[in-house]
Amino acid sequence: MNKNIGILGCGWLGTALATALFAKGYHVKGSTTSRDKLRVLSEQGITPFQIHLGENRIEGDIDGILFDLDVLVINVPPNLRKQPQSNYVAKMKSLLNVCKAAHVPYVIFISSTSVYGEAEGEITEETTPLPITSSGKQLLASEQLFLAEPSISASIIRFGGLIGGNRHPVYHLSGKQLTNGEELVNLIHRNDCIHMIETIMENGYWNEVFNGVYPYHPTKVEYYTFEAKKRGIPLPHYIDSPKEISKKKIHFKNFFVKNHDFTTSISS
Repeated sequence: MNKNIGILGCGWLGTALATALFAKGYHVKGSTTSRDKLRVLSEQGITPFQIHLGENRIEGDIDGILFDLDVLVINVPPNLRKQPQSNYVAKMKSLLNVCKAAHVPYVIFISSTSVYGEAEGEITEETTPLPITSSGKQLLASEQLFLAEPSISASIIRFGGLIGGNRHPVYHLSGKQLTNGEELVNLIHRNDCIHMIETIMENGYWNEVFNGVYPYHPTKVEYYTFEAKKRGIPLPHYIDSPKEISKKKIHFKNFFVKNHDFTTSISS
């Protein structure tokens, strides 16, 4: 694998990925929508670009970030909570067109396990996606755009809930009255996300779909109660309900993650 990597979307995950790749000797270009963050990226060794993906046009030097790339990582979520009328698929179509024009050979598209909707059971990459939310539906349609493009070798990573650093759902759940405590947790640590992306690039795992979720699944009441106690914050309170445990589990294919921060506290 050569050394020129582009990352569209240097947010919480993208910036950490960019700095990790830079530390390994890659030349990394990264995009942000914020002018203020250009300097931050530059100080971390990342060649910065201010780019905004629109439904009809792309603002910023998109040709510059795509020029002479070996791999493009697309890490731009639909963000439909803030922009519910946004056409994410149209944005990805515009991006795909410029990728083809720039002859980008490889793409890693960051998606979400939300494409599986309310499916239950042992979910693998072979499980038929049945998204129920607008975000899940548009992510699935965007995945298919890149997978169907013959001039690009694309791989998809469907990440579960992201944790790491100061980001953890227990802070939002702390002290609240909640239901569904017997449902199973499907999360992944940011370090594992980065490891997966690096592994796909370095081993040439192209034209595949990967689920990015740690393969151990405690119940919500078990996991979030423990995490709240560990942090010394008010416990979430789960209302008693029939113990119809959700069997929804997201499993890896092809390789195992190396960071165990998600489960060491529970299993020890």
